[in-house]
Amino acid sequence: MVRRRTQMKRIENAASRQVTFSKRRNGLLKKAFELSVLCDAEVALIIFSPRGKLYEFSSSSTNKIIERYQKTQKDIHGISGKGEDMQDDVKEDAHSLAKKIESLEDSKRKLLGHGLEPCSIDDLLLLEKQLERSLSRIRARKNQVFTEQIKKLKEEEKRLGEENANLREECGMRPRESTSTRQSDDERNVEVETELCIGPPERRCILKP
Repeated sequence: MVRRRTQMKRIENAASRQVTFSKRRNGLLKKAFELSVLCDAEVALIIFSPRGKLYEFSSSSTNKIIERYQKTQKDIHGISGKGEDMQDDVKEDAHSLAKKIESLEDSKRKLLGHGLEPCSIDDLLLLEKQLERSLSRIRARKNQVFTEQIKKLKEEEKRLGEENANLREECGMRPRESTSTRQSDDERNVEVETELCIGPPERRCILKP
């Protein structure tokens, strides 16, 4: 005999509804018991009949299982709430960062001389001061780099001169005079005599012997 499939809707007949309730209640309690024994699971089952009668099953203590359920739900909702708060913070930070980037891009365009049409005279004066300060810092840094490079070159020149002197000494050669010393000696040895004469040249008498 083919078993007829039960339609999932309220049973209108009160007697049939009570019989179905009793059968399925007992079956549900039995399944809960089997699940707790076979799978070592904590199971709590609470049933209220249409007349308000309570039927329950618990593998340990119904109150303890309910407390555990409430605590778990509280933790889940707490984590979910924190996640939503974090998402809101991330969105707010992203929006603020986008505004800062837009402002920086606008300042960059103005520093390059673009998009100056809506600027007032005060804005242009402020922009000019910013450029002057930037140019001053750039020049100061450039001079500092030049000074450092010159210092390094002088140190390298001194090191090479010392190495050259050591090599000449090892080879028995006279040490070379430094460029500055040689130039100063040459300047002392060179004497230029000049005479300025105004008027016709003097006649010199040559005496005959």
